[in-house]
Amino acid sequence: MIVAVILVLPSSPEALTNVSEIRFPLEVIGIVLFALVLDGTGFAILKWGVTLSLAAMLFLKLADIGTGMVFQRPFNPYLDLKILTDGWNLLSGTVGVAVAVGIICTGLVAWLLVMVVLYWSFDGFRHSAVEARRKSVLASGILFLVGLAAFIVQDHDRRNLGVEARGVPYFVNRVAMVRDSVADLARFEDEVKQDPVSAGRHFSALAGTDVVLIFIESYGRSAIEDPRYATRINDRLGLMEREIEAAGLQARSGWLTSPTVGGVSWLAHGTLLSGLWIDNQARYDRMITSERRSLNSLFRSAGWRTTAVMPAITMDWPEAGYFGYDSVHDAHGLGYKGKPFNWVTMPDQYTLAAFERLARRGRNDAGDRPVMAEMALISSHAPWTPIPTLIDWDQVGDGTVFNVQAESGDPPSVVWADPERVRKQYVASIDYTLEVLSSYMARYGRNTLFILLGDHQPASIVTGDGASRDVPMHVVTGNPELLKRIDGWNWQAGMIPLKSTPVYRMDEFRRKLVESFD
Repeated sequence: MIVAVILVLPSSPEALTNVSEIRFPLEVIGIVLFALVLDGTGFAILKWGVTLSLAAMLFLKLADIGTGMVFQRPFNPYLDLKILTDGWNLLSGTVGVAVAVGIICTGLVAWLLVMVVLYWSFDGFRHSAVEARRKSVLASGILFLVGLAAFIVQDHDRRNLGVEARGVPYFVNRVAMVRDSVADLARFEDEVKQDPVSAGRHFSALAGTDVVLIFIESYGRSAIEDPRYATRINDRLGLMEREIEAAGLQARSGWLTSPTVGGVSWLAHGTLLSGLWIDNQARYDRMITSERRSLNSLFRSAGWRTTAVMPAITMDWPEAGYFGYDSVHDAHGLGYKGKPFNWVTMPDQYTLAAFERLARRGRNDAGDRPVMAEMALISSHAPWTPIPTLIDWDQVGDGTVFNVQAESGDPPSVVWADPERVRKQYVASIDYTLEVLSSYMARYGRNTLFILLGDHQPASIVTGDGASRDVPMHVVTGNPELLKRIDGWNWQAGMIPLKSTPVYRMDEFRRKLVESFD
């Protein structure tokens, strides 16, 4: 029974509900047959081989389900070991360290228990009477041959309809996945060397203008087009458009396709900034050791003072050296004295206020060079509770004013017990971040080019299965001449991109920005 369950267990979340396509695994009969006829060393090899193989298969299938729910793809042993740490950070931040440890320990104990029971269950074949074993061998042999014949004569398309690879083919497919990943990294070496952006100074049309590039966590196309969220978010974008227009700003909006979904935001950051398609950790690791110039480095070479504002960075960040920042303001360097919002270290309003204080004031001390900033806003990061609210900018101070908000609302364990509640909290978090950005740009947007975009779509619990990987981008400025330079992108005027608005891959943006503002 254990063998059958592991073999038929789907390795994708959507297949878990498609029980109509489950077929009894022929491999079970084969294992029983060999267990009955083998003795001594042969039986021991079978016993250990089946147990270890199924232990590995069960682990991989559970990992497939996990990465499928979050990232909408199977687990890749070659690429995904790093996300185990990030998964721990997210889980512990969502349900607490104690509960997270309990979940992991329970899972490990259950996995080990299943394997121990499976290993011991083989001994039952040794205790059968000779006559009973002989009859069992005969019956198993007949069943195996009948099943094999039925499988062979079955129509090939029907044979594979809805049935995932299992047994030996499952491991063969996983080895092929790893082999393809290694080959992909070899191809990536050539991509790194082929830079469409020439050497030299760029962005002459932006001379004297601050450029503020802001990634909005989990802000995906579904927030604008999914009927469950569209009304609220489109109403907010309409309000933003009116508020920034009253402040003398204009916007163009469109779509970019992100290389990731549900998490690992740094892949999207790396893609946009390097102009390379960074859809896995191996590519990212190679990128940061390359001589490929990031967008930040291009601005730095052209005379901008580059800075990173990263409220989610709480540990050493060696990758910063690749991107070319003159300064980095991480969670500790932003001066926040308030309480965290669960995993989220500080609300977005504080992050923006700290950036204004630390990077844009006192410009005379920096030789009056314009600022090019890359920022990641994280109030819309899971677990989406509690949700901050906008306050008067003059009251932000050191962030302690947000303590009451940080202690409000239900804890993640309550919110995440109800998928519908998760979705409501998600859209509320996006609404908050857009409201804050609207207020911030209207207040501080003079002589600035704002580039706002989502890093990736949220997990499928929010979007549903089959959602695109597109994210919105908004280009906002008070200088209409700058917006004319992106007319060739054919993006929509205002803050709401249309379904028909052109979509570009995120790795195309670096080249398009350089070409438009040279």
